[in-house]
Amino acid sequence: MSIRPILIHPDPRLKKQCTPVPEVTADIGKLAEDMLETMYDAPGVGLAAPQVGVNKRLFVMDCVKEDGAEQRPMVLINPEIITASEETNTYEEGCLSIPEQFGDVTRPKLVTMRWMGLDGKTHEDEFDELWATCAQHELDHLNGKLFIDHLGSIKRQMITRKMVKLKRERARA
Repeated sequence: MSIRPILIHPDPRLKKQCTPVPEVTADIGKLAEDMLETMYDAPGVGLAAPQVGVNKRLFVMDCVKEDGAEQRPMVLINPEIITASEETNTYEEGCLSIPEQFGDVTRPKLVTMRWMGLDGKTHEDEFDELWATCAQHELDHLNGKLFIDHLGSIKRQMITRKMVKLKRERARA
């Protein structure tokens, strides 16, 4: 396992629609392991393949935040939302590709998703609260969308300018 560099917005690779994963291979398994290690190291609760420069429909997540709670990492390949509740939740979202920037995003409170697991089988589960928000946030990444795309244009432009400045500062360092 290895920690991979996380792309920082604005980067054109973060705005691309990702391609489906035709089958689970050793390379996909390695990618998932690397993504989990990268996510935990960052630290974050979710990470999508395009964030590490891979244009594949795959994301990992683990929204267990309580100290001492058992990690529950999930790998979702070719995920899709089957149903979404009309009831919504608003969370202050952040993103590993947009460090230290946050914004309130309203999404369905409950979603049922279907995906392929590392075992090559189809899985389906209902997510609620933070898990639902995380799953939808990561699915957005696979569709070339960032959480700031859910914000007003002024806030989105302000965050984007901060990220351009951050990338310049990192390039000089």
